[in-house]
Amino acid sequence: MVTIVVGVGATRGWRSTIIGAVSGFGVLAVIVVVLGAALSQIPIGPLRLVIGFLLLVFGLQWFRKGITRVAARGLAGMPGEDPHETAEQWTGPGIDWTAWLLAFKGVLLEGLEVAFIVVSFGAGANNYGVAIIGGASAIVIFLGIGFSIHRSVRRIPRSFLQLIVGTLLTTFGTFWSAEGLGVEWPASDGTIVALLLLNVAAAVTYITLLRRRAPRLREAA
Repeated sequence: MVTIVVGVGATRGWRSTIIGAVSGFGVLAVIVVVLGAALSQIPIGPLRLVIGFLLLVFGLQWFRKGITRVAARGLAGMPGEDPHETAEQWTGPGIDWTAWLLAFKGVLLEGLEVAFIVVSFGAGANNYGVAIIGGASAIVIFLGIGFSIHRSVRRIPRSFLQLIVGTLLTTFGTFWSAEGLGVEWPASDGTIVALLLLNVAAAVTYITLLRRRAPRLREAA
């Protein structure tokens, strides 16, 4: 949840991202209050499929752009120094609905999964109080971590940051889409790490190939 919000905020802008995250928490709170212990009866598979597919669509776009820009310009240039580096930053009036949607659905899905875990453990131990305190404490801790690192994230070159966020969104999107289709990953949530490493290896490979082709293309031109 925090990874998606921080990445999208640093790439697209913070105002719309924060509004999307708060909206996601609001909807989540309503769902938890209304359903309570019955929350565990909601089929989360279709929700994972829809949200995973949307994350995959946005993630692959940013993944491709990040690879292309890092291959062309490397890691030089801090945000704001190169006009090309800030091309993805929202500068128009009103809400950036792309940032809003990514933050909203990331918070809602991850929040629902936390709520399912809290309900399951609370029911199993017949002690919802302790389970709720544990889940709430984890959310507060990671929100604090996200708030503390967001300034450091802004110092990452924009093209490289876009590649990072695209890699993360593609990884989560692949994982959730497959789960929504009924795929049982062999290592459960640990598969996310394997998918992340696979996407990183793919990015490094394509960047290397593009950088090798660039001199030949210039000579041909």
